[in-house]
Amino acid sequence: MAKEFQVTYDCADPGAQAAFWATVLGYRIAPPPEGFPDWTAALTAWGVPPEHHNDRSAITDPDGKGPRVFFQKVPEGKVVKNRLHLDVRAAPGLTGDERMAALEVEATRLEGLGAKRLYRLEPNDMDEGIIVMADPEGNEFCLD
Repeated sequence: MAKEFQVTYDCADPGAQAAFWATVLGYRIAPPPEGFPDWTAALTAWGVPPEHHNDRSAITDPDGKGPRVFFQKVPEGKVVKNRLHLDVRAAPGLTGDERMAALEVEATRLEGLGAKRLYRLEPNDMDEGIIVMADPEGNEFCLD
């Protein structure tokens, strides 16, 4: 039987990372627990000091198909290239110039959200072409 999993990111600003990735993936910020109007109210009721309200955040697929993505605050910054990254499927089924044009449109949208374009790999005999980007905290991901 397959197991459910979540993807966890270490980061400096969980709230900002959650907002960025929710927009990128079409996800939503995980709602507060039943009985609370928002996360601030829940965290305050649980006795979490205000300076720790942004220590974690999560996003979920509104359709319930994709994995939950969890963001946790850590003291250290990113130092080296990711060993694991997301491929954001921005042009499934497209090939050639049409594919690369769709990836360019998405790359431009994500740059407007704070992502940074790292480089573009052109299509060749073996690969369809991708654009490699970094999120606002420097975590690499691919537009595929």
